[in-house]
Amino acid sequence: MTDAAAPETPDRPLTQDGPAVRLWMIDASAYIFRAYHALPPLTRKSDGLPVGAVQGYCNMLWKLIRDMRGPDGPTHLVAIFDHSEKTFRNQMYDQYKANRSAPPEDLIPQFPLVREATAAFGVHCVELPGYEADDLIATYACKARDAGGEAVIVSSDKDLMQLIGPSVVMWDPMKDRKLAEEAVFEKFGVTPDKVVEVQALIGDSVDNIPGAPGIGPKTAAQLIGEYGDLDALLARAHEIKQPKRRETLIAFADQIRLSRELCRLTCDAPAPEPIDDFAVRDPDPERLGEFLDRMEFRGLRARVGDGKAPQKDGSAFTARPKMPSAPVMAPRYGDVAPAPAEAQSFDMDAYECVQTLEALDRWIARAKEAGVVGFDTETDSLSATHAGLCGVSLAVGPNEACYVPLTHEAAPQAGEGLFGDGPAPEPIAQIDKPTALSRLKTLLEDPAVLKVTQNGKYDLAVMARRGIVVSPIDDTMLISYVLDGGRHPHGMDELARRHLGHEPTTFKSVAGTGKAQKSFRHVELKPATCYAAEDADVTLRLWRILKPRLAEEGLVTVYETLERPLPAVLAEMERAGVRVDPARLRRLSSEFGLRMAELEQRAHQLAGRPFNVGSPRQIGEILFGEMALPGGRKTASGQWGTEASVLEELALTHELPRVLLDWRQLSKLKGTYTDALIEAMDPETDRVHTSYQLAAASTGRLASSDPNLQNIPIRTETGREIRQAFIPADGHVLISADYSQIELRLLAHIGDIPELKRAFAAGLDIHAATASEMFNVPLDQMDPETRRRAKAINFGIVYGISAFGLANQLGIDQGEAGAYIKTYFERFPGIRAYMDAMKARVRETGRVETLFGRRIHIAAILSKSAAERAFGERAAINAPIQGAAADIIRRAMVRMPGALEAEGLSGVKMLLQVHDELVFEAPAGEAEAAIAVIRRVMEGAAEPAVALSVPLVVEARAAGNWDEAH
Repeated sequence: MTDAAAPETPDRPLTQDGPAVRLWMIDASAYIFRAYHALPPLTRKSDGLPVGAVQGYCNMLWKLIRDMRGPDGPTHLVAIFDHSEKTFRNQMYDQYKANRSAPPEDLIPQFPLVREATAAFGVHCVELPGYEADDLIATYACKARDAGGEAVIVSSDKDLMQLIGPSVVMWDPMKDRKLAEEAVFEKFGVTPDKVVEVQALIGDSVDNIPGAPGIGPKTAAQLIGEYGDLDALLARAHEIKQPKRRETLIAFADQIRLSRELCRLTCDAPAPEPIDDFAVRDPDPERLGEFLDRMEFRGLRARVGDGKAPQKDGSAFTARPKMPSAPVMAPRYGDVAPAPAEAQSFDMDAYECVQTLEALDRWIARAKEAGVVGFDTETDSLSATHAGLCGVSLAVGPNEACYVPLTHEAAPQAGEGLFGDGPAPEPIAQIDKPTALSRLKTLLEDPAVLKVTQNGKYDLAVMARRGIVVSPIDDTMLISYVLDGGRHPHGMDELARRHLGHEPTTFKSVAGTGKAQKSFRHVELKPATCYAAEDADVTLRLWRILKPRLAEEGLVTVYETLERPLPAVLAEMERAGVRVDPARLRRLSSEFGLRMAELEQRAHQLAGRPFNVGSPRQIGEILFGEMALPGGRKTASGQWGTEASVLEELALTHELPRVLLDWRQLSKLKGTYTDALIEAMDPETDRVHTSYQLAAASTGRLASSDPNLQNIPIRTETGREIRQAFIPADGHVLISADYSQIELRLLAHIGDIPELKRAFAAGLDIHAATASEMFNVPLDQMDPETRRRAKAINFGIVYGISAFGLANQLGIDQGEAGAYIKTYFERFPGIRAYMDAMKARVRETGRVETLFGRRIHIAAILSKSAAERAFGERAAINAPIQGAAADIIRRAMVRMPGALEAEGLSGVKMLLQVHDELVFEAPAGEAEAAIAVIRRVMEGAAEPAVALSVPLVVEARAAGNWDEAH
């Protein structure tokens, strides 16, 4: 749209030097939605017209206009809008963006006002029917570049990153930072020219672009990096070794190619107006003032004045931002985390590389004098149990940090070394490692010096392998997790941006990327020092900001009891690892392979011809095309849907779908567990060392990775066979200790449900007791099917199960399932009251709390999306229960080592935590005594903080493998 009513003021380019055109393009549609969702609803007082998005948009636009003045500012400026929902992509694919809901009702009348606001600020508006704003941005960016100019895209939309390149960059207005090729690689793992290739594989759920099922960003980047481009990848898909990945690429090749075309922005859209029309100009003061007055934006009117923004010193495009750029937001809740402070200054040149004992002793003395020291390790591997130590960094104050290299060496070059033609590389000057560690031990084990870490579990494990027990520690990741769990991630980079206004140096920038990436031990000392010392410096600065908030917000006890002691416990568990039987795993892998082959042969017999049982496309053709089984439906790509729910329904009356489901299960178990465990096993000890993430789930639950040992199936025969491969050391047994129905017990206590409390106190079968209450069946006459239905409701109710979900689970119609749920709430009215109270509390405060004070923030409860709000309501119901269960087992884990030691059971080791279960290894002769201590600690873990009104019961057993012990 051309704003024909714009005033005829003279164009005034802001720069006379540099490129003839420096075009800035505002992604106006993104601005509108960001403004709408960032700010609380606002109406014009005089008539109640919604204007919140308009006000937010004006604030953001005015800030951009004010900040862009300077030598690197634009000569031309335009705001580009989406014209309508239907574009040429809908002709290519009728389901494009089909899942998007209509704009909120109170936003619709604000769209024309935003366009009017843009013109009032003197900024040109452009849109084009049949094209998206992104396509117009691409077209104008190409025109500016090809004419020898520069283009700056004011947006953070990942879809626009494909345009980045020579003379084209993006500017993220929310973070005040330039996005160039490095940012693209950080986001997608590829260069900008390959972004579309990666997007074609991963698809886009927001725009309903299908992509390749099951292929995520990392895999997509890896594949494109390996094969060069999408066409080569699809042409050579048959070469890929991973069966699932290979079949996906073959079966969905056409869908992937379509997705590429949907993702690709066009540079050939018919430009509605020439770039010359977008020359920067001052707004007409009269028109701007009239608009702001009419909108009743009095505060903005006072700030804007005549609209001729003065140039700000240091506000040029390339300058480091001083303040966060997001619009000022009214707090939604009384305890919203404070906004970031002014960006802190970091002086990399002030960091010291410590290469002599004298210098190291000086830093150790400074740390002891300070009493608090930021501490970090640099290693050559992500696995704390196998990593080599490259060096350590210390910080005692802002810009007062150092790096102590220990095992750095020159990167090997062709022709160097003993057998090359060239001379051996010069040795790097650094302190002898044993000597340095001996000195550092006096500091890191000094009880009078607090060591401040970020994700310190890793550093504790690394140093423990060198005989150093780092203590005491504070962990900024965990402090942030306690303060803001559910609000945002807690990695160092995120916290530095949020609280320090600082973008830390990336590992890739010092070590390289892809095949060219080198080990940290080969990084030159200057960049290594800047990178490592900055980590310690950032960590200490974060601690000084975050730690006081614990006391201010009444969360000291939560941190001190649930978080701070746990890294040391988990680090010891990870170091111990759990032994597996490699021969049994290989045998299982072979057996699974043979059984898969038998199932494949049976499937061919039932189908009447051979086909690829791993191909969803071929399965769909046989089941619905050739066999004409009922219930078939085609997906957006035109293929028959063959997901598990479809096959499970068909398996009730046909054998082939059941055979296919069995084959899929074995394929997953073989690839995810038997083969993967063999790969992850330490060949010297036959032990697998998982890694636990403490700040993974907002409820306090731990996560396990590399490998994940928390998701091994327990109720299937094949899952039990895998657990049988987990064995103790010779002369030892494994002990499994599992809380019995802990979440239902906590529901009874938290919701104050008298019927459930009585049943638990009496030691009754809770599912039979529930069935008796619901269906008026005496306990001694309870049949298994009635009990099963009550059990499904008992467990489902904690997660907000619906009639639809219960019907699917029990294989009954939705009306009957709804009647069951209604009866349940009638018999247990306290549960409904609890659920309603939790949802109301979250709507009011934005959070829930566990029995032990952990705060769980649930932002989704106020989402504009009905689906997200429903998710938030389910979380409000479940989070206090699951969170309390997580807190209880954390308390047990923290107490367990000391309790075992006190009973002379130091040979008993805690190895694994699987949600409500702990796994130990114990000398066979100490198993009985160990079980008694384990039960006592776990069953009393809530005390003395909380006196539960229902007993906690722990089932524990010792055996020769994990399956038998459980």
